[in-house]
Amino acid sequence: MLSLHIEDCIKEAVTLLHNDGVISYPTDTLYGLGASPFSSKALSRVLEIKGRPRGKGLPLLLAEARDLERMARVESDLAQVLAQAFWPGPLTLVLPAVPEVPDEISGTNGTVGLRVPDHPIPRALAQALGGSIVGTSANPSGGPDPVTAQDVERMLGHKKVDYILDGGPAYRGLPSTVVDLTGPKPRLVRIGALNRESIEEVCGVCLE
Repeated sequence: MLSLHIEDCIKEAVTLLHNDGVISYPTDTLYGLGASPFSSKALSRVLEIKGRPRGKGLPLLLAEARDLERMARVESDLAQVLAQAFWPGPLTLVLPAVPEVPDEISGTNGTVGLRVPDHPIPRALAQALGGSIVGTSANPSGGPDPVTAQDVERMLGHKKVDYILDGGPAYRGLPSTVVDLTGPKPRLVRIGALNRESIEEVCGVCLE
């Protein structure tokens, strides 16, 4: 259950998000850099703040697993199997994006990385935005992992980010593990807080 203080912080953050704002917020893995997925102005700011190439795309955090099909085409049963096994949690699934997803999100590959975090704050923010929020890490591309609000302040500062929602340390302190499901076989893109063996046990196949 969220404290009244945190609920007030979420309300303030949501107001900014609805007005093209860019915020930082805690997740279970790291601190995220958040914006509305459908605000072109905010998405451009996120890319600029991170120094991230436009064609690389941006991951999204979902409020619930049922929001998956709003943002991605689920063309295999494996996505649902992995989501059921590891969501909420530190697994990002890369899937083909639906046409409605902006280019800043889907990048040049037309894909989108999605996960449901095991943390109430990002899920509340995503819910307020219709089910999803930009969930890239709140650091310059290639920079140190941001585990606390103070890390974000040091690396990005209030001059770049409209609001830093301090919800305490991100308790895992590692990025999510990323698995690409757009090819004929699941491919491990990044190892993070979830180990390969756990995913392969659920998949029943070896990750490429």
